[in-house]
Amino acid sequence: MTGISKFVVVVSALAIGAGVAFAGDAVKERKELMKTVGKSTKLAAQMVKGQQPFDGGKAADAMMAIAAVPDKYITLFPEGTDMKSNPDTEASPKIWSDMDGFKKAVAQLKTDSTAAAEAAKQGEGAFKAAFGALVKNCKSCHQDYRIKKQ
Repeated sequence: MTGISKFVVVVSALAIGAGVAFAGDAVKERKELMKTVGKSTKLAAQMVKGQQPFDGGKAADAMMAIAAVPDKYITLFPEGTDMKSNPDTEASPKIWSDMDGFKKAVAQLKTDSTAAAEAAKQGEGAFKAAFGALVKNCKSCHQDYRIKKQ
């Protein structure tokens, strides 16, 4: 093997390795962002259920934490980050076959969480209604685009 051939083999191997590493990083980042959503949703749900006193400021902050997720989240689904390539993901193959629908659902998360943040400033009743819309979108997105592992 010539020096150039060895170089091409090494560079190719590094590129493949970097792609695998990126795929793992994307899945890890997606999970971390969803933990943020989960934590904020849990706090809001406790307020809505009366398990914690309603605090409009805390509710608004929780919703704005969710609203900050979609812009980054939607960029973390390149080819090679599906279940075939990374068994750690719960992302349904439907994400890649219906990327426009998935992008719409993720954009709706931002819209709903921003609306819920505004509603939190208007009081508990307004927040409950807006939070209900957000939760409905979350459930729909999970039903369509997530495969829950046991």
